[in-house]
Amino acid sequence: MSGIRRDAVRVVVPATSANLGPAFDSAGLALAVYDDLVAMATEDEGVLVEVAGEGEDSVPRDEQHLVVQAMRSAFDAMDVTVPGFVLRCINSIPHGRGLGSSAAAIVGGIVLARAMVDDGHERLTDDDVLQLALAREPHPDNIAAALHGGFTVAWVDADGRADVARMQAHESVRPVAMVPSGSLSTAQARTLLPESVTLHQATVNIARSALLVHALTMDPTRLMAATEDTIHQDSRAAAYPASLALVAALREAGIPAVVSGAGPSVLAFVDDSTRQHAILADESEWIVREVAVSPTGAREVPLGP
Repeated sequence: MSGIRRDAVRVVVPATSANLGPAFDSAGLALAVYDDLVAMATEDEGVLVEVAGEGEDSVPRDEQHLVVQAMRSAFDAMDVTVPGFVLRCINSIPHGRGLGSSAAAIVGGIVLARAMVDDGHERLTDDDVLQLALAREPHPDNIAAALHGGFTVAWVDADGRADVARMQAHESVRPVAMVPSGSLSTAQARTLLPESVTLHQATVNIARSALLVHALTMDPTRLMAATEDTIHQDSRAAAYPASLALVAALREAGIPAVVSGAGPSVLAFVDDSTRQHAILADESEWIVREVAVSPTGAREVPLGP
């Protein structure tokens, strides 16, 4: 296994919240909740997968595991052969809750494979990672934030390549994630999207998306207006009525709130005067957690606790 590191390699990758109200399939915010991935190449063929935490009772333990598939695609892209490896996943990102677990698995797996190769960064740049991830996750909002951290705006150009602008979120941006017990697949949620929108809806969301960039990076007091959406949240009401009811209650209380990604989690933005009102979420039905914006995306870290 020439060029393959013999020691174990560890990568952490953050959760992400996409859309953030109006910026459908384009805006992403990395959150300081991390999946922790460790891998080591072996001489034997095949994979041995260990999973703890989220998904430990449901995800595959073989080549069908999403992290394994992402790693294999990265090894192919780097033109290196790794017959087998051991993979350990300690997952903290909820699955099927609109917090980017699939994007984290894909980006984390690619970055992990790159770290296992001596000259991996030369063979696979961050732009290459983004394109490889896009092949598995056809909308770039979550994958861009998972790779780069912070606040990102991502898009796909006319040639089908993803690109991203990364910005530092304002220090006053304080997200609160509210995670229900039930899950919702992104594929199912996307079937409920409208095939067309009115000129008014498009105009409102374009203006709010532009304002969202300013609000998240320069002036968080504008987040209430900046997180208004007229296109995707209401159209998926049947999939997550409790989420929309919570969003409405929070906004009525003066707290900017949105459905996180495809849902059903809710993301709110609080300050010192509104933080206590996030308890509008019934804690018997929702896990309420204030989380920081993650300034970094998927990255190699030392082994250890």
